[in-house]
Amino acid sequence: MSGKRNKKTQTWLVIGACILIALLLVWLTMADLWGDTDVAACIPSIPSF
Repeated sequence: MSGKRNKKTQTWLVIGACILIALLLVWLTMADLWGDTDVAACIPSIPSF
């Protein structure tokens, strides 16, 4: 019984990882199409006193 449950968990883990990779690729593609690929743009500058 434990082996069957382990295989079921591993299957869902693989499916979830594939979905996350697909979402990441969609997100990166949309960012590239919109020209928003500057990673440093979202890092706020530190004010100097």
